[in-house]
Amino acid sequence: MNPSIRHLLALLLQFGVFGLVLVAIADDSFLFVPIGSDLLMVLLVARHHDQLLFCVLAAAAGSTIGVFLLDLVCRKGGAEGLKRLMNPKLLDYVNRQMKRNAATAIIVSCLAPPPFPFGVFIAAASAFQYPKTRLLTLVFVARSIRYSLVGWAAIHFGRRILRIADSTEFLWAMAGFIAFCLIGSTVSVAHWVRIGRSR
Repeated sequence: MNPSIRHLLALLLQFGVFGLVLVAIADDSFLFVPIGSDLLMVLLVARHHDQLLFCVLAAAAGSTIGVFLLDLVCRKGGAEGLKRLMNPKLLDYVNRQMKRNAATAIIVSCLAPPPFPFGVFIAAASAFQYPKTRLLTLVFVARSIRYSLVGWAAIHFGRRILRIADSTEFLWAMAGFIAFCLIGSTVSVAHWVRIGRSR
């Protein structure tokens, strides 16, 4: 059993909805986080069913702030910046979806669970100059719906989820994932800094 993982989970759970806001901001900006907002949402709601509404609003607000930060960079970089972030096939697919119905593509990306490339569609919407206010509104509403469903699942399957989260296997898996996220975040931040400097 890895005490550092248990300590991290305990610390985030102790922060409650504030910790959920911070994780959601990091999760939906350009960082890799070892404990996603979905997982923290489940653990919080499974322990405190009466905090469902606060958790939903906190996670949706954090996600919207994270998207706002991502939007600042991608909107400035424009379509040229996207070419350096995505392979041509993925960029072409996202471009077609945005031209067909950008609002629908954004909503679907907000509702879809991982590993759906949520950040890719948000980056594309910003780079193609989708109206910022509309983008943030869609993200907040759609993420609120998604987190409500996640919270509902946590209430109905909470005991089983808590048993898994307390297992040794889960803690070791989280340890490996944290190492991966630290490396990923370093590479991601360095990449965005290079793009900003080149602009």
